[in-house]
Amino acid sequence: MPRDYLLVMNTCPTVEAAQKLALLLVENNLAACVNIIPGLTSIYRWQGKLNTDQEVLLLIKSTAEHYAAMEKLLRDNHPYELPEIIAVPVARGLPEYLDWISHTMGTAQ
Repeated sequence: MPRDYLLVMNTCPTVEAAQKLALLLVENNLAACVNIIPGLTSIYRWQGKLNTDQEVLLLIKSTAEHYAAMEKLLRDNHPYELPEIIAVPVARGLPEYLDWISHTMGTAQ
């Protein structure tokens, strides 16, 4: 049976916060890899006010079976009151890379 892989996106206010979360995710086997992408500009409405902020994007490679624990870790350790946590299913990917995700996270079939 094919594994359900996810790409999870999460924004952080600083590179330091992003690095802390990325390390926690990988150290706790909730992600095989986390890319940290600085230089993001986000425009959004929060509590009725229009905001423009510089943020850092995390691209988290994981599996659906790890999502609940990942979400809890992010919620418990994130500096934002309401962190962005958006999971997108991976429809296709290089089979060897997807196998690497499974093996890295100890979920190989």
